[in-house]
Amino acid sequence: MTRVGLLGYGIAGRVFHAPLISSTEGMDLVAIVTANPERQAQARAAHPDAKIVTADELFELDLDLIVVGTPNRTHVEYARKAIDKGVAVVVDKPFAPSSAEGEELVAAAQAKGVPLTVFQNRRWDSDFLTVRKIIGRLGEVRRFESRYERWVPEIWDNWREFGAPEEAGGLLYDLGAHLVDQALQLFGPVSSVYAELDQRRPGAQVDDDVFVALTHKNGVRSHLWAGAHTAQHGPRFRVLGSEGAFVISGLDEQEDALDAGRRPTDANWGYETRSGQLGVLDQTIEVPVELGAYETFYTELQAGRIPVDPTSAVQALRVIEAAFTSARENRVVEL
Repeated sequence: MTRVGLLGYGIAGRVFHAPLISSTEGMDLVAIVTANPERQAQARAAHPDAKIVTADELFELDLDLIVVGTPNRTHVEYARKAIDKGVAVVVDKPFAPSSAEGEELVAAAQAKGVPLTVFQNRRWDSDFLTVRKIIGRLGEVRRFESRYERWVPEIWDNWREFGAPEEAGGLLYDLGAHLVDQALQLFGPVSSVYAELDQRRPGAQVDDDVFVALTHKNGVRSHLWAGAHTAQHGPRFRVLGSEGAFVISGLDEQEDALDAGRRPTDANWGYETRSGQLGVLDQTIEVPVELGAYETFYTELQAGRIPVDPTSAVQALRVIEAAFTSARENRVVEL
């Protein structure tokens, strides 16, 4: 059995990592770190065989895998401790507050021969898997549009809303880490970045309205949006090609399913009734979404494969950093 220790039991740990680890054959969630009494009670109820420990205690345990699902400011510190201990490590997104720190982690892991990966679970969203499947039917892709939009008019009392740079808060680091990663997965490296970042909600300390335009080296243009104050949501994806387009709305349902207690081992896991439209103008056909498959991340890891190359997360961080520069200086940034 692969003995797993989980750092953090907020949304990342409680909703994603703990359920997925526990559902993966051959993995044993043996320890969870959270100092919050309410979360400790939740963890004990959901995972009674796992010990509730401190971070220092976790690093003293005999573990095969450490998962870092803590606030962004601690990702590098805990990942480096796992690497120094010689234990395989999963780091939640964003990988690090900066590409330089991400590069240092990759180099350290390579030097020690320690497996290192990043939890980019949205690569296994149902709608993204559908885009990957049908994109060859669009001819030459010219423009890719992608959105994560929410209506959260009140500011949360949460580190994601804190403005200190070390927190790596705001939507560009949070949802933008997924948006940029998906665009890079589909269309490859970027030659230039333009961004508009705003703070729309009264009292906001971080970006809560994001637009990023990427020009990929192959000529495709990706337009990416994220918003916390978006009263009407646009399509999740719109992909425009020389021979047709694909449009799909709504969001992948796996997060809500996990939060509600469903697991990948349940019948019909990942199934949705959503569909997209493929074609030209009113000459379209309905395309059912693919099955969502978040469980693939940990099943791949258990099989000895790296599900997400950490260097791809470093590349995404470089794009995010360029977006911050673009918005601050009101210019296109060349990469």
